[in-house]
Amino acid sequence: MTTQQAFELALRHQQSGQLAEAEAIYRQILAVEPRHAHALHQLGIVAHQVGRNDLAVDLIRQSIALAPRVPHFYSNLGEVCRALGQLDEAIVSYRQAISLQPDYPEAYTNLGIALRGSGQLHEAMAALRHAIVLRPHFPEAYYNLGNALAETGQFDEAIAAQRQAVALKPNFSVAFGNLGIALIHAGQLDKAIAALRQAIALTPNFPEAHYNLGIAFDRQGRRGEAVAAYREAIALKPTYAEAHNNLGNSLKDAGLLEEAIAAYRESIALKPSHAETHSNLGNALRENGQLDEAITACRQAVVLQPDNPGAHSNLGVAFKDRGQLDEAIAAYRQAIVLKPNFPAAHSNLVHTLQLHPGFDAKAIAEEHRRWSQRNAEPLSRIIQPHPNDRTPERRLRIGYVSPDFRAHSVSFFLEELLAFHDPAQVEVFCYASLACPDPVTARLRRLVPHWHEIVTLTDAEVADLVRQDQIDILVDLAGHTAGNRLLVFARKPAPVQVTYLGYVDTTGLSTMDFRLTDAHADPPGATDHLYSERLIRLPETFACYRPSEASPPVGPLPALTRGYVTFASFHALSKLNDPLLECWAKLLLEVPNSRLMFVAAGLGEASCRNRLSDFFAGKGVSSERLEFRGRQLLPEYLALHHEVDVVLDSYPYSGHTIACAALWMGVPVITLAGDRYCSRMVASVLANLGRAEWIARTPGEYVKIARELAGDPTRLAQMRSALREQMRTSPVMDGTRFARAVEQAYRGMWREWCAKHATAAAP
Repeated sequence: MTTQQAFELALRHQQSGQLAEAEAIYRQILAVEPRHAHALHQLGIVAHQVGRNDLAVDLIRQSIALAPRVPHFYSNLGEVCRALGQLDEAIVSYRQAISLQPDYPEAYTNLGIALRGSGQLHEAMAALRHAIVLRPHFPEAYYNLGNALAETGQFDEAIAAQRQAVALKPNFSVAFGNLGIALIHAGQLDKAIAALRQAIALTPNFPEAHYNLGIAFDRQGRRGEAVAAYREAIALKPTYAEAHNNLGNSLKDAGLLEEAIAAYRESIALKPSHAETHSNLGNALRENGQLDEAITACRQAVVLQPDNPGAHSNLGVAFKDRGQLDEAIAAYRQAIVLKPNFPAAHSNLVHTLQLHPGFDAKAIAEEHRRWSQRNAEPLSRIIQPHPNDRTPERRLRIGYVSPDFRAHSVSFFLEELLAFHDPAQVEVFCYASLACPDPVTARLRRLVPHWHEIVTLTDAEVADLVRQDQIDILVDLAGHTAGNRLLVFARKPAPVQVTYLGYVDTTGLSTMDFRLTDAHADPPGATDHLYSERLIRLPETFACYRPSEASPPVGPLPALTRGYVTFASFHALSKLNDPLLECWAKLLLEVPNSRLMFVAAGLGEASCRNRLSDFFAGKGVSSERLEFRGRQLLPEYLALHHEVDVVLDSYPYSGHTIACAALWMGVPVITLAGDRYCSRMVASVLANLGRAEWIARTPGEYVKIARELAGDPTRLAQMRSALREQMRTSPVMDGTRFARAVEQAYRGMWREWCAKHATAAAP
């Protein structure tokens, strides 16, 4: 056998994967001809193929020293250097190959890959485009060009490039996978799912394709399919930390908190330095009532990534839920320093300021306006004219926007309005921005003729949808609470925009025209200056309550059999500030043998219980007089009222839903009416119920009212037996009357708009 025949045999072995046999022959050739450049080069390629890249570099460099004018020697040296992460050396080698052979498309493609890897994206795209000019039917060049285009955010061009790659090479599964990623970024989710499924059909054990399929399903709100896709990715690649993280996100959105927490912990075990996963874990722990661990996880996220504004905001929410309002506010402010246009963090801040007794109404109003200036006002330039029919008395198209069409406090009041709307007067549209629908969602959906799921839509897309639906009056039901879509309202897609029910203050938006309230919650002339909206005071109550069908009957007064009075707080820990607790401690000292029951998520934590016990001990109230209950399901929550004689409202942020539930269960509620809506909601309920004597104006009066109620068990028992019927027959539960009042308010808003725009041409 000649040397050439031996070389060709070794090459065939190498091409068929018989690398040991090929290596042996190349070494035999070199033993005879030590300066055989091609044998040295191919021996270097074998070393590269078996992962011995340091040896490969040495062998290929020797071959180049012997034959310095062979282009593919340089190109392959570049490949080995790239495998070693030596991108600068790789780029030099590819350029040398091209200088020797200017029409070398593979070298241009490899140069493009290396340039992209080193962050030189525009140079990379130029190299890849040149490769395509040299070889128009080169799928790998299109594939890599698509990757570079996607990395620069040019997703339409990236999609075109990947489509060309798969057209030229129909079994190119990784190109189908990256086509799917580009389509996800472009918002073309159905097409993304089709591309990723094709990638999986070609290569079933393709974990990245399953992972990205999960992302596409997630963005369509298809949580079950997303979970299945992430689980398949993990089955194929158990160390896939990102898939464990995203699985946790989908499980959390589905309300499966324990499973989500387990998934996040697995992701962190695999990738401890990933700040986002620590932050996600903190959110899930917080929602599960594990507040100490939540704060630890969120703090770790901040340590790992101190410049991540989202991590600071999530830490703030965890602090807020544990009642550490100063720390929460500091965390939100840091998030906003890092990212001045961060509407969610800024909404968290303004909401938390409402809870803090140290901030007055004026300061809070100013912060709301800052939110609008930073996040909403820049969108004013894209507001379009409204072509709506300007007939004042026609049937109105009303749109309600909320993340809370579910088992949420908002639904206890919205349901009556939706149920009793007059279809001759209004045509109702609901825009639901919720990740996890539930049986309440289904019930609300049956009440309205038009329902849109918008959680996967951008604010701009929602605004377009509102315009397509020709909504006349668009109603925000969230304000600055979690999941709000205020930036839809900043785009002014409807002629008239109203904020109502879900938030206790102004939105700050110049594009929000009105806010629905009543004269008890917002006394005329007292609070109007605090709002960017004009207040429309409904004639009786600002909200109409529909109690849960799971409500048990009213029970007997527990004090009659126990021999002592039990006060109760059903408020979140974030509402339990020092001045309020001091007032309650004084009450317990003035009512001998009385008890105080706390019911709140987070009270399963010893630190939260100890904080309260220590505070009361410092005021002379022993821990034996305190009782703690953690998170409760609704039936158990309502049944706890059988153990309570009097419910104590919180301030400065009163508990509207809590008060309505307590009164429905026959339990009186004592409130302290403050100087703004958030501390007057319960006062409105009591005034409409005919129980204004339970509304205090000072902390001293608050204690006096509660003490006097506790001192007359016979009177308490009589009240208990009568309260449910009083609720049932009051304006607070008259759905028909309330719906007519709201519709009259809408009609007045609409007439005003029509009069103002009467000179504009109708469409």
